[in-house]
Amino acid sequence: MNLFRFFRKRKESESSQEMKKFLIVGLGNIGPEYVGTRHNAGFMIADRLVADSDGSFQSCRYGDMATIRVKNCMLKVLKPSTFMNLSGVAVRYWMNKEKLPLENLLVVVDDLALPFGKIRLRASGSDAGHNGLKNITSELGTDRYARLRFGIGNGFAPGTQVNFVLGTFDPEEESQLPEKIANAVAAIKDFCLSGCAHAMTHFNRS
Repeated sequence: MNLFRFFRKRKESESSQEMKKFLIVGLGNIGPEYVGTRHNAGFMIADRLVADSDGSFQSCRYGDMATIRVKNCMLKVLKPSTFMNLSGVAVRYWMNKEKLPLENLLVVVDDLALPFGKIRLRASGSDAGHNGLKNITSELGTDRYARLRFGIGNGFAPGTQVNFVLGTFDPEEESQLPEKIANAVAAIKDFCLSGCAHAMTHFNRS
């Protein structure tokens, strides 16, 4: 091996060691009937995160995966194909495959308890009745993983929650959605680059 190739390989190896790796999981339901629905906010945010880095998703085990780079961070962005209530199967598989610590996992979900477009980042916590989080907690055996909740509002009449969650955003919300999603993407990047505490301080107020 000549010196040029030797030093190039050493530099690539050093860069790889310095790069932090994260698993970002956007939750949603697969199938055309769920595209654009409130319950698929996690998918929408994952799509925007990858598109911002000119990345693309590839079919993989338990979902679609994209690998993007944000400065010194490598992000494995996953959209599980297991349906919402089995999301933990995909998360556990990819956490083990990538040999990632829990602190390098961020799950992105929709949240009825938050006003439309508001985000709340937490380092751990309960599932708050969200079936995706409930299954992830069960599969990982802990709730000590970060989650980013994206508010979808709760403007529904009694007994119509399912239709509301599985329905699309109204026209006024649709017009604001790109900006709201962009804010969630910025929070994800800050989580990876500066840590959960820093991102919470800067984005939980928005």
